[in-house]
Amino acid sequence: MRVMTQELSQQQYRLALRGMHCASCVQQVQSALEQLSDVSDAEVNLPDRSATVHTRLPVAKIIQAIEQAGFGATLLDDKYGEDERQAEERSHYQQQMKKTFVALALGTPLMLMMFWSGMPMLDNIQGQIFWFVTGLLTLGVMVYSGGHFYQGAWLAFKRHYANMDTLIALGTGTAWFYSMLISIWPDLVPMQARHVYFEAAVFIIGLVNLGQALESRARGQASQAIRKLLNLQPETARLIRQDGEEVDMRIQSIQKRDMIRVRPGEKIPVDGKVMEGESRVDESMLTGEPMPVSKQKGDEVVAGSLNQNGALRIRVLRVGADTALAQIIEQVRQAQNAKPALGRLADQIAAVFVPIVLVIAILTALSWFNFGPEPVSAYMLVTTMTVLVIACPCALGLATPMSIMVGVGKAAEQGILIRRGDALQQTSELDVIVLDKTGTVTQGHPAVTDLVLLNREINQQQLLQWAVALELASEHPLAQAIIAKAKEEGLALTAAERIKPIAGQGIEGWLKPEQEGIKGVNLLLGNPALMQQVQIDILEAKPELERLASQGKTPVLLAANGHLQGIIAIADPIKTDSAEAIQRLKQQGVRVVMLTGDNTITAKAVAQQVGIDEVLAEVMPEDKAEQVRHLQNQGLKVGMVGDGINDAPALAQADVGMAIGTGTDIAIESADLTLMRGSLHGIADAMEISRLTINNIKQNLIGAFIYNAIGIPLAAGVLFPVFGWLLNPAFAGAAMALSSVTVVSNANRLRLTPLTKRTQA
Repeated sequence: MRVMTQELSQQQYRLALRGMHCASCVQQVQSALEQLSDVSDAEVNLPDRSATVHTRLPVAKIIQAIEQAGFGATLLDDKYGEDERQAEERSHYQQQMKKTFVALALGTPLMLMMFWSGMPMLDNIQGQIFWFVTGLLTLGVMVYSGGHFYQGAWLAFKRHYANMDTLIALGTGTAWFYSMLISIWPDLVPMQARHVYFEAAVFIIGLVNLGQALESRARGQASQAIRKLLNLQPETARLIRQDGEEVDMRIQSIQKRDMIRVRPGEKIPVDGKVMEGESRVDESMLTGEPMPVSKQKGDEVVAGSLNQNGALRIRVLRVGADTALAQIIEQVRQAQNAKPALGRLADQIAAVFVPIVLVIAILTALSWFNFGPEPVSAYMLVTTMTVLVIACPCALGLATPMSIMVGVGKAAEQGILIRRGDALQQTSELDVIVLDKTGTVTQGHPAVTDLVLLNREINQQQLLQWAVALELASEHPLAQAIIAKAKEEGLALTAAERIKPIAGQGIEGWLKPEQEGIKGVNLLLGNPALMQQVQIDILEAKPELERLASQGKTPVLLAANGHLQGIIAIADPIKTDSAEAIQRLKQQGVRVVMLTGDNTITAKAVAQQVGIDEVLAEVMPEDKAEQVRHLQNQGLKVGMVGDGINDAPALAQADVGMAIGTGTDIAIESADLTLMRGSLHGIADAMEISRLTINNIKQNLIGAFIYNAIGIPLAAGVLFPVFGWLLNPAFAGAAMALSSVTVVSNANRLRLTPLTKRTQA
């Protein structure tokens, strides 16, 4: 008998995780996933309490592996799964606050009782009964308010690792057990050691719960960028049936090529093409571009944008996970899961942090047992418990991912998509920004400005007709400018034959004669270097070439049968905010270089208008990557900015490749960042956000290290020999909770930090 199994294709699953509190937990989930044979990649996010898994396995197997590691997992299904998780997070926050209230309600009077002169003592039976009953009450509170800590510690113990739950369970459990023991048998220890620590146990649990609740609330604020993007997606669409009837349908029921209606004031639910109607559409939440965009028949619209003032009939091109909005959300999530080099270092330290703390706690106990004053047992218990409680792996584990989550979200709100994990850190370190000219510094919509005749036997229409015959099949921006001019003039568009593009220089072809007996025309269209290369004399054209180039125009020469016929000048308007954006980059200490295939005079004219001092002109597309490599060989970190049309190799070669997009151009694989707004301000914003984020990570990491480096020795009693002072375990619990809240709050501060103001949008 042969068993047939179905081969599953590679799938990506997002899972919400439960029971994960610290970096040690992250390591366990990560390890459990990576041990599965058909998992190609797994990313576990501590602040987001989620995992992203690429695998051929069914999702049930993934969830089973996570549960066997001691954690809970549920599949997240786009917006609806996120809504459920948010409701679960709110419920968790309320539960944590209830547990906090119960623990502090018992802990506060117990703490105050320590300062009461009439406090029951353990030297009589009444005192023993009082503290025994108090111990039972404390146990009930510990089970209710801190049961999840003990459960987590037990699961970790069974799986042979230690985490934050281990430290809290050991610290509070030891305090309760010692206190209960001397309440029953006070004679086990000397009189001066008969002190109970029930208040410390419940206070620690209450304060840690409070810290986790506040941390959860702050994490929710940090993930606002993703929620804003998810909320852009409408849940229904108005489907136009074959008979013309319009019905509201769930978005999951809409299919490609369906026809839908979008009324004024409604969000567009799909990516599609306008088939009827005119309107202005607000795409600001997707691109960061504040001005609405005019849309009419033939224009494309994207899901999540807001239709303002006209009804549109739209044919569906992409829906659901295939829309630009869905891809943007996915890229933001992937970037938030990514770890820069700083984060990977912190993870390595956090992975061994808890075992190191346990060793320190044991050494502390042994030191006080061997060298401490009487009552040895009391001092040993207090210091060991305080060491266990004050150590905070959470602060270390949260330091990097919290800042990354907020920084990536802030970038997305500015229309900047970060595609690669290390890009955020590398962007902060850039020394040089290399800008492609066309479509980057300029608008990328060139237009014909001049038609200069060099052969008096032809007219401007003939010159233009020959040029358009070569360019009809080309997608190059300059070709599109020539075609647009020919259409504007109402010329018949006839395509040449034997077309042969000459990379970075021009194009040649043969135009069939209109009448029998007349020879065809061999046409060549390109830059001056191409003409000289094929030995066509351009001497008489040089004055005109220099005049046009000095005006920032690109001159294109046309030759017929080996003789120069004329010049077509094309200008690409400079973006209105390019000069200001370049000035911002210079103020950030970045060197700016313009790299273009255009002629030197034209390139320098454009560069002068926008304030760029360094120009690399007449560079072939295949040589752009070499120019980037040359700068890197000087020890410089290089960012390359282009539109991805002919500069993909240079984008890939650069330390950080940035693609200028338009809101839907988000799939340029060679780019590390996509600037959806299309403005050079996006580069300055990206650098500012990356520097703010990396500085924020450093602040968090340094703060976490300093906290533990100072807190653990203080807890161990290092100041006792000099000042006779020990840290109260309850204060240690408060400090531990506060350290995590501080890290999360500092990361959220990044969300509220304004970027440098600009005078133009």
